[in-house]
Amino acid sequence: MSDIRTPEVENLLRVLAALDDEDTVFALLEDLFTIREIKETSQRLAVARLLDAGKSYAAIEEATGASATTIARVSKCLSYGSGGYTAALNVLDDTRN
Repeated sequence: MSDIRTPEVENLLRVLAALDDEDTVFALLEDLFTIREIKETSQRLAVARLLDAGKSYAAIEEATGASATTIARVSKCLSYGSGGYTAALNVLDDTRN
């Protein structure tokens, strides 16, 4: 278990895994995060989708406003991360079908 998986983080994970209503999840996000943090996190997911679709950094930067540093960080996570972005993209793919 990594150092970040504290009992408090485990509680957060339990809550997120149990919530199945988008409005309730959004309410929690609004309470937990600043508007800026929500926007930045959402932007990273948009970047991941575009990277997964094979878009160039320039096209992603233009479409999302994300910096090259953010795009590179997301790209690294897609290639070498824990699989969280891939799981999220699978959820988004499932909701489009």
